[in-house]
Amino acid sequence: METAHDVFVGNSTSLSEIEDDGVELVVTSPPYPMIEMWDDLFFSLNADIETSLDEGDGRRAFDLMHEELAETWDEVERVLVDGGIACINVGDATRKVDDSFRVYQNHARITERFDEMGFEPLPDILWRKPANSAAKFMGSGMMPPNAYATLEHEYLLVFRNGKQSREFPSGTDVRYESAYFWEERNEWFSDVWEDVRGTSQELTDADTELRDRSAAYPLEVPYRLINMYSVYGDTVLDPFWGTGTTSLAAMIAARNSVGYELQEKFTEVFDAEVADVAELAHATVSKRVRDHEEFVEQRLEDGKEFKYDAENYDFPVTTKQEKPLQLYTIDGVEQTESGYAVTHSPYNESESIDGDAGGHGQATLGSQFR
Repeated sequence: METAHDVFVGNSTSLSEIEDDGVELVVTSPPYPMIEMWDDLFFSLNADIETSLDEGDGRRAFDLMHEELAETWDEVERVLVDGGIACINVGDATRKVDDSFRVYQNHARITERFDEMGFEPLPDILWRKPANSAAKFMGSGMMPPNAYATLEHEYLLVFRNGKQSREFPSGTDVRYESAYFWEERNEWFSDVWEDVRGTSQELTDADTELRDRSAAYPLEVPYRLINMYSVYGDTVLDPFWGTGTTSLAAMIAARNSVGYELQEKFTEVFDAEVADVAELAHATVSKRVRDHEEFVEQRLEDGKEFKYDAENYDFPVTTKQEKPLQLYTIDGVEQTESGYAVTHSPYNESESIDGDAGGHGQATLGSQFR
């Protein structure tokens, strides 16, 4: 199997290289309005935003920033198939403007926009991105009533394009082959991901501007979402590509991807990640299999039996839907005119590696950032 991963340098307000209904899934994390690290970007898009902040009008600046994002959301609606899913990772912002401290609810504004476009909001997911600063508790210290709760979680907003889910012909093999384990379903589709953490991204070879623009977005986040909301052969779009973590996750998950990024320098950061993606993919899939085998062992020790056996692997599974499950690893990556071509082969259980092999495994999966 081969997947294609295109990267275009340009503004995502025009996804001209993608035809209507050209992608099946969107996974992205946009610049967060009212977070100071993104101010210069928003100022470059609309000078009235800087003027509003200078005049102490935080509400107007917030509105104008979201108007800029809305142009990309309009393109997302055009290129996403009916029934396709859009997953938006975003955090709210706390900021003091004109001596008034408040929270700016980015998640609510984006939800409102997608609802207006005809998307159906689905249950969202929270994951924690802890602040390490000793001063993270805001307000008046130990004295009531003017302290504020910490803001250490991010939202994974999930929207369906239209009222109906995607339809597949009865018995479509690719959908069954794309299945995940029963115990993964129970963890991934919970509304709070307590095992996912964000930290500062290390761009040691990048210049100051790139480091200032980077933001924590663990590989585990897009990897889960891609497995949850797409099948083999689908194309995943990230209109705010950054250092390409969504494309990296799509490679590991054996899906196609398309990314748009304003700064070409970020593609150089991605090239370094691609060099190790085959090893990372094998470590990631191996760990999923090991985790399942540990689940099987514990379930048997608890006196519970399995009714089904996996068709492609030597272990039992909990449900009939898991029987045809097929995992893939990466054989090779080649650069193309517009990005990368990746070749995949079915995962061989006998080639499973330890989590620490080559410095990869769970620690590596959780330490790759957008």
